[in-house]
Formats: sequence, C-alpha cells, structure tokens
Amino acid sequence: MVPAAGTLITVAPTGAEIAKADCPQLPTTLAELVETAVACEAAGASLIHIHVRDADHRPSLDAVLLRETVQAVREQTSMVIQLSTGGSVHDSLERRITVLDAEPDSCSLTCGTTNFGDDVFLNPHPFMAQLYQLAQEREIVPEFELFDLGHVAALRRLIDAYGLPFGGKVHVDFVTGVPGGMPGTPAALLAGVQALPAEVTSWSATGIGRSHLPIAASALASGGHLRVGMEDNLNYAKGQPVQRNDELVSRAADLARLMQRPPLTTDEARDLLSTKERRST
Repeated sequence: MVPAAGTLITVAPTGAEIAKADCPQLPTTLAELVETAVACEAAGASLIHIHVRDADHRPSLDAVLLRETVQAVREQTSMVIQLSTGGSVHDSLERRITVLDAEPDSCSLTCGTTNFGDDVFLNPHPFMAQLYQLAQEREIVPEFELFDLGHVAALRRLIDAYGLPFGGKVHVDFVTGVPGGMPGTPAALLAGVQALPAEVTSWSATGIGRSHLPIAASALASGGHLRVGMEDNLNYAKGQPVQRNDELVSRAADLARLMQRPPLTTDEARDLLSTKERRST
C-alpha cells in the first residue's frame, strides 16, 4: 500500500440513529442534505456517505427516495456518492441490499456482525457475499467497514472467494468507538491497519464521539484518510454542539493541510477508488 500524498475526506452527515427532534440541525430532508453536500464539498470533502430519511425524518430505504437523493446530489456536486447498505439496525437484510438499485458510485459493506450499543448490527457472511458480488455486477465500488479486528479476517475471506471489487481497488474504513466494537484508540486503530490484507489500497478511519480527534490525528499520521460528520459526532468541542457538517469537514481539512496531506479533489478521489463515471457529460 503506497502512502497517500493527499487525504480523502468523507462526510457522513446524517446516519440512522439520531432523531431530528433531539438534533434539529441534523440534515434529514432532501433539501437539507443537498445544501450540506454543497457546503461540505466546498470545505474539502470529496465523498459523501448517505442515509436517507422519510417525510417524518425517520430512517428509510425507500427506493424512490434513494434514487431522488442520488440524482439530486449528483446534479449539485461532483462528490463521490456512497449509499449506506447498513440502513438502521432494524432494517431487514433483504431491504438493505436493494440500496444498490439507486446506482450510487460506492456503497458501504460492513464485514461482520457487531454489537451496536444495546442493539445488534447484523451482517452474516452469506449477506456480505451476496452484497459483494452484486456490487461487482453493478460496477459499484464497496467501502469495507470494519468495526472490529475480526472484520479484517472477514474481508480476507471475501477477497479470497470472489476476487477484487469492481475497479480493482480495495478501500476500507475503520469505524472505532461504537459501544460493542473496537475502541476509538490509536493502539486499536494501528492494530487493525497492521492486519490489513495486502490487497488493500487505501484506508480511512472514523472516531465516534469523543474519539473523533484522536482517531483523525492517528489516521493522518499513519497514511490513512478521514471520515467525519454528524452521523458520528455531534460535538465540535466540549460544551459546543456541531451546528453544520461542514464545520467538521473544515477542521479535518485544516488538519490534513497541517500534516502536508491536503484534501483530495473529487476527481482525485475517483481515481483513488476507481469509481465508474456516472455523472452527465
């Protein structure tokens, strides 16, 4: 894996766990999400990880909403569009896999079941294998989400069984700090990085909550990329709630520049991930 000269900054603006009533500034409508995407691209993000909500601000896997969201963000930005196939912890496996019908550039692919707070985030191997092969067929680039060290071994198993993803690149994201998953510490992150299969071409890291900054600093210092956003962290600093996702993106971009690894452009991000060109010419 060649050390990265620049930094892929992913923004995860919404997620499926936080209620709009508890966080009114969370972007849950299509208009809010598009506005957020435009602002975050300007601040330095080149990939957006999307969960959609319905008219009542509840997590949704509605096919029409997903397609409308992908189309709107693609029309208003040049960001790499990644749809979550995790949905919420209450969504069925059958519904989650239909996300690919919306033709995103990328999709998340979580490499194993994990405890998720008081719930269970279910990802049995047959589901992972089906999603992996369908992404290959649809020419969609997966981002392999790793919540624990065992998920690294599961990634190895997928590559051995089905070969490389569409585009030939393997990009992973370590999701750290989830209660039930790997802790949000530099030691845990680096243990995961050291265990990655040789086929991995790039990796990023997410620090949930208070692990946000330590994980970001560790990732940048170790050649990794960053994921930030209100899905993962609602506090900019102690006693200071995040008001907009681009605040977190701007800080990540500043950190990346300080480390002399400036944010990648959207075209550079597409090259890094080898995504298919789906934008209108």
